[in-house]
Amino acid sequence: MKAITIPTPGDADALVLDEVPTPDTGADEVLVQVAAAGVNRADLMQRQGFYPPPPGSSHYPGLEVSGTISAVGSDVTGWAVGDQVCALLSGGGYAEQVAVPAAQLLPVPDGVSMVDAAALPEVACTVWSNVFMTANLQPGQTILIHGGSSGIGTMAIQLARAVGARIAVTAGTAYKVEACRELGAEILVNYREQDFVEVLADATQGHGVDVILDNIGAKYLARNVSALATNGRLVIIGLQGGAKAELDINALLRKCAAVIATSLRGRPAAEKAAIVAAVREHVWPLVESGKVKPVVHRTFPLVQASDAHRELEASTNIGKVLLTT
Repeated sequence: MKAITIPTPGDADALVLDEVPTPDTGADEVLVQVAAAGVNRADLMQRQGFYPPPPGSSHYPGLEVSGTISAVGSDVTGWAVGDQVCALLSGGGYAEQVAVPAAQLLPVPDGVSMVDAAALPEVACTVWSNVFMTANLQPGQTILIHGGSSGIGTMAIQLARAVGARIAVTAGTAYKVEACRELGAEILVNYREQDFVEVLADATQGHGVDVILDNIGAKYLARNVSALATNGRLVIIGLQGGAKAELDINALLRKCAAVIATSLRGRPAAEKAAIVAAVREHVWPLVESGKVKPVVHRTFPLVQASDAHRELEASTNIGKVLLTT
């Protein structure tokens, strides 16, 4: 089969389309004929040599796919050859075929195209596990979503809106801010022109926000803590603004607040399975009803994976970038 490999870490041109062996399918896995794969910032980091796959995972990039089951392992139940699925992966999605643990499969939702379904697993699992399972966002609470126009951001806005939360976002251009408003965000911050701490203090009458979903890390740490409400929860899922910063523990104590850092890729298989099951239970009905939709910015053929990475690196996207086989 064909797959994207990374012979030597580097810039976007480090991605190479190669002929590679078809993956073996374990007893608890299925083989998926890939229709499309999501492109995520974790893939960019892996390409640069900063984010190796977990032990035992495929070395090819790609953390989510959609496609059709072409083979089923001996211990798998509930899935059959020919089923249309999308899946959360630890790697291997940039390929014509990928072996997937059956517990990380989701059906392609009714009303969503096969290609667009590839935009769902990573963002849905990331948002549901962090915002709801970890930070316990409740109706009527306020959430701040950094990078609101990203793939994760567009999903987080829609899910927070669906549960009746008040939504604040940061984005870097007027166009992105408007896209967030159209999805349901109410408090809009252009971070190039405004201080989100000041805007949120005004918008919440000094109360602050109950949950922050942060992909920046060190650069925003102190300001995020300042923006939290009493009993607020800051969940850090990315390091685009650096990995090390000073934390004012006294500020956390005064607010009885929490700082939590998580990643999805390296979690044990049982945790991933529980997250996928929760997404199927809670998120899939919202997708099938049309209340939550995949937001796809652009698709590229697999052979143009380098161009897809450049598109994401340019940070002009609203929603997801996909590769099609």
